[in-house]
Amino acid sequence: MSWEFSSRFQVNGTLVSNQFIDECMAGASGEYVKVYLYLLRHQNQNPDLMTVAEALHYTEGDVKRAIAYWEKAGVLESGRIEKADQEGQALPQAPKPAKPVYAKDGISRLKEDEEFAQLLYIAQKYMNKVFTQRECQTFAYLYGELNLSAELLEYLVEYCVQNGHTSIRYMETVAINWHQKGMVTLEEAKVYSAGFQKDAFSVMKAFGLNDRRPAASEKQFIDTWFGAYGFTRDVVVEACNRTIAATHSPSFPYADKILKEWKKAGVKNLSDVEDLDMIHQKREKERAAKKNGQKQAEAPKKQSVNRFHNFEQSHTDYDSLMMEKVRARMKE
Repeated sequence: MSWEFSSRFQVNGTLVSNQFIDECMAGASGEYVKVYLYLLRHQNQNPDLMTVAEALHYTEGDVKRAIAYWEKAGVLESGRIEKADQEGQALPQAPKPAKPVYAKDGISRLKEDEEFAQLLYIAQKYMNKVFTQRECQTFAYLYGELNLSAELLEYLVEYCVQNGHTSIRYMETVAINWHQKGMVTLEEAKVYSAGFQKDAFSVMKAFGLNDRRPAASEKQFIDTWFGAYGFTRDVVVEACNRTIAATHSPSFPYADKILKEWKKAGVKNLSDVEDLDMIHQKREKERAAKKNGQKQAEAPKKQSVNRFHNFEQSHTDYDSLMMEKVRARMKE
């Protein structure tokens, strides 16, 4: 006797790296995680932007932003998304090549550096964990390759942990950002982080999100508004207020559209925004006046036609009037 059966416990799944869960997932928004999981699930099918967007009910712009985030985080390989979209090519799949790291003997050599050894000790104490080999390599990269001081890196650990970020990958991203901005001293980092915290708080308050810190994707928007765009706090808050008035909900992408247009228009402060509003109002009035002018231009034509018809259709008997005048003259 033979049996035919199938087990309902057969596995047809997608493996997610523990490293991704431990180091990358917590700092990302749910939308970005969904995009990554979809790409991971279909990595052998080479889906394009439209396919991913339709499957997740996102816009193609949403998918692009998610991919850009994972590229920056080193999870996906860097690539030209726009070109892939235009040519129908596959989205990036392979992991980005690892950053230069020290070999074991290199780290051992750095551990002989008293300052670096103290840095590792303080960082592990502050994070209440023992670093893995890879985590030691990350700090070696920041300290040895980027030449960030131990004092600055100690503050980095403190700053990240206090803001609820205990991922080494997140700390590495922040450190690289500081390095790219040219910050080399502890004072510069403190001024920047304090300013960023105030800026971020003002945005979250304007959006009515006082009960939490901004997510990683939201921080990217905030950093762009105050960094790349160079807007002051009052201008950004005004854009947030207008977003709430228009959408009745907090929307970082919507506020970004407003600020992007203001950036193109050369806005520097609220006075410039008011000037733009006046120009917009003037244009609207001109459009309205033009429409009214067209209506008025058509109205006299109708009225003149009506007057002509009224004149022709008059019931006055001019022949009778003339005869009456003749009779009156004859009586005289």
